[in-house]
Amino acid sequence: MRRAAAGGVTSLVCQPDTDPTLDEPGLVEMLKFRARKLSLCRLFPLGALTRGLAGEVLTEMAELTEAGCVGFSQAEVPILDTLALQRALQYAATFGYTVWLRPQDGWLGKGVAASGAVATRLGLSGVPVAAETIAMLTIIELVRSTGARVHLCRLSSAAGVALLRAAKAEGLPLTADVSINSLHLTDVDIGFFNPAMRLTPPLRQGADRAALRAALADGTIDALVSDHTPVDEDAKNLPFGEAEPGATGLELLLSLALKWGSEGGVADLCIFDPDTTWRVTPQDLASQGKHTPFAFEATGFALPGRVRATLVAGTVAYEASLA
Repeated sequence: MRRAAAGGVTSLVCQPDTDPTLDEPGLVEMLKFRARKLSLCRLFPLGALTRGLAGEVLTEMAELTEAGCVGFSQAEVPILDTLALQRALQYAATFGYTVWLRPQDGWLGKGVAASGAVATRLGLSGVPVAAETIAMLTIIELVRSTGARVHLCRLSSAAGVALLRAAKAEGLPLTADVSINSLHLTDVDIGFFNPAMRLTPPLRQGADRAALRAALADGTIDALVSDHTPVDEDAKNLPFGEAEPGATGLELLLSLALKWGSEGGVADLCIFDPDTTWRVTPQDLASQGKHTPFAFEATGFALPGRVRATLVAGTVAYEASLA
């Protein structure tokens, strides 16, 4: 939450894959209490869709909602049992709950890089676009039959964008987001097995990046997210295929969004200097995880804009040193 405020983020959505998993009302209430005590930014937890994120037994969604959950998710764990997912969406539709799902097939999505020439050249196991589209087609069919409201997390492909565009044109209650990493990087940036580029979803080709950018600009994709997934040194500094996927993102979201294009939206208050240029190096990041694809140069990647202060409900949550 401190890093969110430092990045100008006033509201933070928390996935349920915490330790312990957010599948009990008491755990959600404890998290909300700690967040209120810190008073740094607003925290909106997502409850687990199934107990232990195991994909078999549904959680008590009503009780989790009363405890403060704004929706339900499986984080990075796909539900292999389609019948369980159907029942979950039927229940969510009955009570008007929103379900957040990462569209990735549990079997096809086990690779470490996007399928294509780069993965082949480097000898890395690939994640085909079909891993996303097959999962999306399943979700879309279940949304069509249940009427459940679903948010698709971190689309990564042009084919996925096309499916989303068609589903929205049909009037299905679907929304989606894209990671800031996918707007800037492609699989070519993996270079010579740079583990900082090991991300989920994997970085895809230039045509996919162009489609994602266009979809965000025209509103087909509804939100741009930091995909903040900090990874510690021991888990990241490994051969590419063994490194844990993820990257620090909260402190970079503003600058990377400015780099992508003119950015604006509703916020409590984020004061930033658009004329400042700073270089992304691990020592400049206060997050627990120091790994990001944008700190891959020895001198740091130059980015525009720096957060000077963040105000949440009129209270200063973060103020940068002028030194």
